[in-house]
Amino acid sequence: MSQTHRHFLADLFHAAVAAADPVKALKGKLPEPPKGRTIVIGAGKGAAQLAQAFEALWEGPFKGVVVTRYGYGAPCKVIRVFEAAHPVPDTAGIEAAQALKEAVTGLGPDDLVIALICGGGSSLLPAPPEGLTLNDLQELNQALLASGAPISVMNAIRKRFSTINGGRLAALAAPARVCNFIVSDVPGDDPGEVASGPTVPGKPSAADVLALVASRGIHLPPRCLAHLKGQGEDDAETDVSNITTQVIASAALSLETAALTARDQGVHAWVLSDAIEGEARDVATVHAALARQAASSGFPYAAPMVMLSGGETTVTLRHKGRGGRNSEFQLGLALALEGHMGITALAADTDGIDGSEDNAGAFVDGTTTTQMRSAGIDPLQKLQMNDAYTAFKDIDALFVTGPTGTNVNDFRAILIGDPPD
Repeated sequence: MSQTHRHFLADLFHAAVAAADPVKALKGKLPEPPKGRTIVIGAGKGAAQLAQAFEALWEGPFKGVVVTRYGYGAPCKVIRVFEAAHPVPDTAGIEAAQALKEAVTGLGPDDLVIALICGGGSSLLPAPPEGLTLNDLQELNQALLASGAPISVMNAIRKRFSTINGGRLAALAAPARVCNFIVSDVPGDDPGEVASGPTVPGKPSAADVLALVASRGIHLPPRCLAHLKGQGEDDAETDVSNITTQVIASAALSLETAALTARDQGVHAWVLSDAIEGEARDVATVHAALARQAASSGFPYAAPMVMLSGGETTVTLRHKGRGGRNSEFQLGLALALEGHMGITALAADTDGIDGSEDNAGAFVDGTTTTQMRSAGIDPLQKLQMNDAYTAFKDIDALFVTGPTGTNVNDFRAILIGDPPD
């Protein structure tokens, strides 16, 4: 793949990320300062940057606390920033969750809570219910991450094992007004699914979750399963009359910005969907079929044309290799595009980290698998071992950006033909 192709695809990624810039996303949307106190809370991989943006835009006194992933922090003048583990929670997350609870406790009707919520918050706010421990939540998250279940299913389950999620944090803030500002990383942009909805009321019943677990064949840790089976009647639903929610950034907005960026350079853009889910390697096979068809038929546009998609694929862990869902998607794509010239692709996570590695994603073209074999790598074996990161690293095809300060989920761009010089 030429540097021209890489630069073009990377430019589309950066345009998508810039569309979710925290200051741009928050500007003009914040409420008027209240008569009482203003408390800022937040969680997610872009929470510190959202807190920074809030400090730059807000006129009036405030205090607050947010939690983000290790290495994703940003300096704030007033708001306290915690860093904790993701995707499996740790003791720092326990401390952060308690700090958020304390921040919204004892508020009155004249007070205002600004909630800055984005993807990743589920593991950053571990708050086990009575009878369970942090170790139980760690085992639960590991089981869910290995299950291949879509994010909506994982977060529905997580809500039954938390004293924060499913709107419980908003309930603690009552009778204060709660204004939610959500950066969506979930297909469909349901705000209650982002970070498992700490300030957005709504949670499934224990019976519903048990049925979900059974239908999906998810193996919960024994202590978690026993806790779920032993849950009685739910507590009263949170009063939503004093809660407002806005989705201020999402995959849909970011993909449209990337499409406009391509068109401005004379490249047709086809946005497939912002809500694609499924096993990463299977989704890759479908994308490859669409790309090959477009290359041969010129439908829906003649080359140069770029296919764009977002959402959140999943990976069923069969072995303990290295790599996240975007790298696995790309390895599946590389195998499906083998020998097909004139098609290049980038898939990456918009938060800058694919899974738990240091890359956002990887580049692919019709020669990728040939390059791997020349380097002594069996690409099919690497896919079977869930070891896509190693395969791409060894041929210098990783896409590395570092933390971006936002998170609107997966970004995929498949280019048919050549970009302009």
